[in-house]
Amino acid sequence: MKKKYYEEYLKIIDPIINNEEYIKRKTYRHHQNKTVYDHCLQVSYLSYKIARPIPYIDEKSVAIGGILHDFYNEPWMHKKERAPFFKKHGFVHAKEALDNSYKYFPELMNKKTANVILRHMFPLNIVPPKYLESWIVTMVDKIVSMEIFFQKETLSQIFKIGRSV
Repeated sequence: MKKKYYEEYLKIIDPIINNEEYIKRKTYRHHQNKTVYDHCLQVSYLSYKIARPIPYIDEKSVAIGGILHDFYNEPWMHKKERAPFFKKHGFVHAKEALDNSYKYFPELMNKKTANVILRHMFPLNIVPPKYLESWIVTMVDKIVSMEIFFQKETLSQIFKIGRSV
């Protein structure tokens, strides 16, 4: 990505990745060897790279929605209680992430960002994304989540961004 685009991307996500509540996600294990923080950063960055050159796409909503799409309250892998099928993490965490996003970052939210967060689990959640921005993040999330080869370094390590826990 051109340096200008990279700098624009960092300006968009800076208030999120340096927020105390968001930084806690560096301790939440997620897919493979990644944390929720690093997974969301990868989804957000790759989605932004795809969206940036497309005319009429709101790349800011893509970046913000991507970074907040898994902004749920506690690590799902640690839950011991058995929940009914449709109350399991895959079905409920998008709404929880949306609620947290409005709670901690109301000034960054809009209808497209909200739709990105709420609909990123399609087709598990049966209501499809409404906007192209939402489709981009949804597809990138699936691709990133299905990686076969593990990166030795995460994007936050490579870019040296975000504060430590």
